[in-house]
Amino acid sequence: MTTAPHSATLRVPLRLRALAALPFLLAVAAYLLLLALGSDRLPDPLATHFSTGGEADGFTGRTAFAAVGTALLLTLGAGWTVLVRRGALWGAWLTAGLLGTLLCLLVRDNLDAADAADVRSPLSNLAVALGVGAVCALAGHALSRLVPAEERDGTRPDVDPAAPRLDLGPGEVAGWSRATASTPLTALGLLLLAAGAVAALLGPWPLLPLAVLIGVPGLALARVRVNVDRHGLTVRSTLAPRPRLHVPLADIAGADARDVAALGEFGGWGYRVRARRTGVILRSGEALVVRRGDGREFAVTVPDARTAAALLNTLVERRGRL
Repeated sequence: MTTAPHSATLRVPLRLRALAALPFLLAVAAYLLLLALGSDRLPDPLATHFSTGGEADGFTGRTAFAAVGTALLLTLGAGWTVLVRRGALWGAWLTAGLLGTLLCLLVRDNLDAADAADVRSPLSNLAVALGVGAVCALAGHALSRLVPAEERDGTRPDVDPAAPRLDLGPGEVAGWSRATASTPLTALGLLLLAAGAVAALLGPWPLLPLAVLIGVPGLALARVRVNVDRHGLTVRSTLAPRPRLHVPLADIAGADARDVAALGEFGGWGYRVRARRTGVILRSGEALVVRRGDGREFAVTVPDARTAAALLNTLVERRGRL
């Protein structure tokens, strides 16, 4: 007879959620304050879309512009507040800083314009927004050090007796590491960056930040190294310091190797989020699947996943005996 795993819940510190919401609230406050202070200096409608040369070619009513900008910031803020983890707090601050700055710069460009068609928005706005976003990301990373690591409630889960194991002696130490890559994802990331550059030169420049926000993370996750050791599971990009995804050994209930379908199970490639499961999916096929203490799963497609799963299960059991 086997024993069913005990359940546990991962507790995200309230301070972490507050710090994830803070930059979006600050961005909304700055955006609405700027709109209010400049209300008698702004045209209606405002120029909100620009060609490569900076000429206005799209317009939005003042009320609609305020509502859409606020809703966008609050929606993204709510998402980050719900899903944030300590190691990703910098991403919330980057998102809020980048988007908030772009919205505020749009308001500034419209000030004192007699006709919205005469408004100009220089490409340098994008560089300013990226710079502010980078500074905000550094601030978010620094603030994450003030937050304690997430903790699990409940008893420690038991490893499934049928899961693979790796024989290790009492004093033996072992680690496992494999690099893996996705050629299609690499090509897609490069294609998006190239398209963004072309759009900046020949089309509306606001498409460039969108291409950067999608293309850079996609390219960074196209080539990763997967490590398993006494600290748990770590997936990091081989092309950049970030992103780095880590599942601590203390939060692992067990692991196994199984085939996954990139489209059918995860809806695509790259970093994927689904109900009760996340993953770094570079292709369909063999994957290391880790069951966390709260029942959620994390998967990464990598060759020789069975060896990695066996080592993780052994390390989890060894930790449980300490």
